[in-house]
Amino acid sequence: MARNRITAAFRAWFAAAGFVEVETAALQTSPGNETHLHAFATDALRADGSAAAQLYLRTSPEFACKKLLAAGEPQIFEFAKVWRNRERGPLHSPEFTLLEWYRADQPYEALMRDCAALMALAAREAGTQTFNFRGKTADPFVEPERLTVADAFSRFAGIDLLASVSETGATDRDRLATAAAEAGVRLAADDSWADVFSRVLVERVEPNLGIGRATILCEYPVAEAALARPKPSDPRVAERFEFYACGVELANAFGELTDPAEQRRRFIGDMDEKARLYGERYPLDEDFLAALAQMPEASGAALGFDRLAMLATGATRIDQVLWTPVVDTP
Repeated sequence: MARNRITAAFRAWFAAAGFVEVETAALQTSPGNETHLHAFATDALRADGSAAAQLYLRTSPEFACKKLLAAGEPQIFEFAKVWRNRERGPLHSPEFTLLEWYRADQPYEALMRDCAALMALAAREAGTQTFNFRGKTADPFVEPERLTVADAFSRFAGIDLLASVSETGATDRDRLATAAAEAGVRLAADDSWADVFSRVLVERVEPNLGIGRATILCEYPVAEAALARPKPSDPRVAERFEFYACGVELANAFGELTDPAEQRRRFIGDMDEKARLYGERYPLDEDFLAALAQMPEASGAALGFDRLAMLATGATRIDQVLWTPVVDTP
């Protein structure tokens, strides 16, 4: 019931801020093109039973929402059911809810304020003063700390991250791997720069974020930009942040990339890496790439709504705040 109260309060908050709620299609020609995301696939059939196309359950409503920005919508939000395969645990469910919202012609710093406001609103609706998870606590009413990824690597791992990133954004795998090994992080011989980055982030940085108050982890290296644009004042990093409380990642936000050629290059690179690691790749959404050329400057965020409800209600597992959790084991 607290989840329902939070949902209603969020809808009222967005409406008061001038947002339009949208409902985008769950079946997509491409589920997303990030290396480590895995989708559920299905076959679309014609009336006679013959195969028409392979479709996917979306891993995010991002592509569809950005098409709406390109079509002229200035501020939109969606409570989107999404699906991700190979994900199950206290913080993961194969089916869950992403709250995504987009602001056209506004900087991504506006999303930082949004995240803080929504966290406090969730706490009020749940009747709690403190978030708790696995012995870690955070005050949802205190202004979040803003920390760059480079500063976090230095503080929690003793690693100079940007020493392995050139002015063009190119990465030096060996330099980062040497620094990580010296910091005591275990590596494999075939780990890429991205693998090393992720291992340090997960093992050394994330457990220390959002303790006492929320953390805004910002300015990701451009190699980890996903769909974010480079920061104008420093091309080594991107306008991307993640929002943490109690060591739990709650949101991922971008100053949106609107260069279709660069986005295509990133997608192809990610799919090449996916093919190398997992032996599969997903198609590109050509309509989405075409829409990018028409999309205004914008910022957008995806918040794991179930995780926020979990922290606000004191639940210990995500399935405790889902009305009907997916059962996929005997």
